[in-house]
Parts: sequence; structure tokens; C-alpha cells
Amino acid sequence: MRAYWQLTLAQLRIFLRNRQVLFWTLAFPIFLMVMLGSFLGNGNGVSLSIGVVDQDQSIQSKEFLSIMKQNEAIDLQKESNKDKAFEQLKKGDIQLVVVIPKGYGDSLAGSSESAKPLSLPVYYDETNLATSQVGLQLVNNAVDGISKEKVDYHPVITTEAKGIKTLHLEYIDFLVPGIVAMMIMSNNMNGVAGQIAAWRERGILRRMQGTTLKASTFIAAQISARLVLNGMQALIVLGVAHLIFGVEVRGSWFTLVSFVLLGTLAFMAIGFIIAGIAKTPESAAPIAGFLSFPMLFLGGVFFPIKNMPEFLQPIVHILPIAHLSHALRETMNVGASFISLGSEALILGGWLVGAFIVASYTFKWE
Repeated sequence: MRAYWQLTLAQLRIFLRNRQVLFWTLAFPIFLMVMLGSFLGNGNGVSLSIGVVDQDQSIQSKEFLSIMKQNEAIDLQKESNKDKAFEQLKKGDIQLVVVIPKGYGDSLAGSSESAKPLSLPVYYDETNLATSQVGLQLVNNAVDGISKEKVDYHPVITTEAKGIKTLHLEYIDFLVPGIVAMMIMSNNMNGVAGQIAAWRERGILRRMQGTTLKASTFIAAQISARLVLNGMQALIVLGVAHLIFGVEVRGSWFTLVSFVLLGTLAFMAIGFIIAGIAKTPESAAPIAGFLSFPMLFLGGVFFPIKNMPEFLQPIVHILPIAHLSHALRETMNVGASFISLGSEALILGGWLVGAFIVASYTFKWE
């Protein structure tokens, strides 16, 4: 037990003395979080740019424009002529073009229930049907409102809108748990692989093997020291996210800490495998990077997994970082309990056990 505590404290001193590595392993996640959060943190709204060519210039056409402006989802842009508006549409600067033809005001002024409805041309981008359909629906809603007022329309059935309070989550709420998961993966998988490979090359592991030190004591000290380090770094990242963006932990801290523990152990085990395979510290870094880099984009760190192509879904759902980021996100944003995240815990536990079994065969003291 004494050897365990001494090794744990020695490993923590190594971390603290290497201030440059400690700074950058913490500074990079925070910098990435602040930059992405500042640019994309509030990017959950919908805004459509609609160009309007008013050829009528009547009181009725101006009323139509005012109705369109009332919708906050519409960015209304007045265009002088159709050619200029079509050019903007083809370049993607606007999503729809509405042309108010001459005679629009006279048609509304003399409208009746039996009169033929006026055709209002709306041009859209055929290559972006999803956005175009949303824009067409917004324009149709405005047109229907005007038609109902003009013909004195009385509905037979009405709806009663009843709001339900839901979580107001933005991109920053999605990003922060992913950043924590990324930091855990990088610190343990990449960090363990590089450090163990360097110690082996310098003969430190060989000298440890020559003592009465057990391998289990050495590994336990490594785990304890890195758990303390990861816990401190995660708290700092969450603290910065709360101060700058107001991000909160809605779930149990016990659940959050439990998954930080599971993630640390799973990625440490993978790091020991890499350290056993790599012959030199120079080869350990590329191997760890080869494994960690795809996980950043496939593991749900920056983008939702459900938005990825279907052929990648089976691969994505195997990755440990996908389950770690999902568990942290559900705990922080929704307040999910540990029991409800049992599948994530089992998969991370499976990675932990399986990787340590493989590491026991690949790990070498010399």
C-alpha cells in the first residue's frame, strides 16, 4: 500500500512539474470550447432569406411585406428587379424569390369569394428542397392569412395552442460534454501510450521490474493519478463553461463522476495496448493519433451521431467515445440517471475489461 501511495504521488508530481504539457492539455479544450461556443453556441434558430420584388408598389403590397416581416424566421430582402433577385437565388444568398405582380392591389380591392384568386409567383431553389419547403410554407401562411381576412372567412374548427415547457438547449450544451469526453480520451489514450513507451525506452520500467514492485500496484497508481488529473481538468472545463456560457449540470454529479471514471479506465486500457505495440515513443504518438483522430468526428464530440451516414452507424455505435459523450451529454443536459444509462455503462465496461485483457498480453517492461 505504501508503494501505491508513493507511486501515485510521484505520478502527480510528474504531471504538475511538466507545466507546459499540463497547460496545453487543458488550454486546448477550453480554447476549442470557447471558440466553437462563441460562433455556434446560439446557432439553433432558423432564418430564411427571402427576396421580394414589388412590381405593384401599392398599399396592399406594402401590407403584404409588413406581414412577412412579422415572422422572425424570415430575413426579408427587397430586390429592385427579378433578374437581380434570380441571380442572388442562384448564388445561394437567398432561398426564395417572391414577385408581387402589377395589379396585386387592384385584385385584392375588388376580391370576393367567387373571384378567381390572384397568382403570386414564388421561385425556389430545386437543389435545396428541404429549406425551400420551409420557406414556401412560411409564404403560404402569410398568403392564407390575407385571403381569410378578405373573404371574411369563419373557421368551423379552431385550435387552442397550449405550450409545454421544454429544455432550451443550444449547441454549447451539446459541445461541452463532448469536449470533456475528448479531453478524457486524449489525456489517457494518447498520454498513457506516450509516457509508458518513453519510460520503457529510458529503462525506467526495467528498473521497476527489478524491484519488489508488482505490476498491479504500478497500474493502480497510474489509474489513481490520472483520475485525479482528469477530475480536476473536467471541473475546470465545466467551471469555465458555466461562467462564460451558463452551462449547467442538470443531472447527478455521482453519475457524471462515474462515467468520467469509466471513460478514464477504458481509454487508459487502450493506451496500455498502444504502449505495448509501439516499440518507441516516436511510434506511439502516430498510432494513438491514428485511433483518436477519427473518433473526434465519429464519436459525437462535435456533431450529432444521428446526422452521420447510415453506413457509418454500426461503426459509430461501437466506439467508446460515442457512448462516453452520449452519457455525459444525457447526464448534463437531461438529468438522466445512471440506471437509465446502463447500456452506455455496460459498453464502456466491456471496452475496459476487453482492453485490459489485451493489454496484459501486449504490455512489456522492456
